Amino acid sequence: MFPELTSDRFYLKQVQPEDLSFIFEGLNDPFAMPHYGVYFYSLEETKKQLEWYDNNWNEGTGIIWKVVSKQTGDNVGVISVYNYKKEHNKAELGYWLLPKFWKQGIASEVLKPVIDYWQKEKELHRMEAFIETENEASVRLLQKAGFTFEGTMRDCEIKFGKYISLYIYSLIFTSTS
Repeated sequence: MFPELTSDRFYLKQVQPEDLSFIFEGLNDPFAMPHYGVYFYSLEETKKQLEWYDNNWNEGTGIIWKVVSKQTGDNVGVISVYNYKKEHNKAELGYWLLPKFWKQGIASEVLKPVIDYWQKEKELHRMEAFIETENEASVRLLQKAGFTFEGTMRDCEIKFGKYISLYIYSLIFTSTS
């Protein structure tokens, strides 16, 4: 059963096929996506992302939640934990919000129940995030959430025809046993 989570203002629910337009709106937005790993130019192309979301859940390699306002029912973004490696007790964190919902404390708020879930339910030891070096908002978010800066992977990916560098951040959970 898919783990639905909540925060004070938001529900975290499973992305459904009928969310295709919402996912496309976010992953096609030139303001929202300059620092995100994927970008889509059509609804048809965006179906690949929905398949990726489903595959993560079905294969046990991640969980992707859409963030839904309790007050309005609006979909505001996505938060995901993926590349889960049970043998190493680690996974990767990703997230995005539609620009009209930026600077409202949403990412910080919904990150807490996601971290708690992965620590308690999955007994995760390490959560990591790879952040483009220009993405100052994500750097602040991760620092506020207790993540530690580990270093920079220089010119490690090509995006829009140019090399980009990524910061590595991690959150290590101490064992309670």
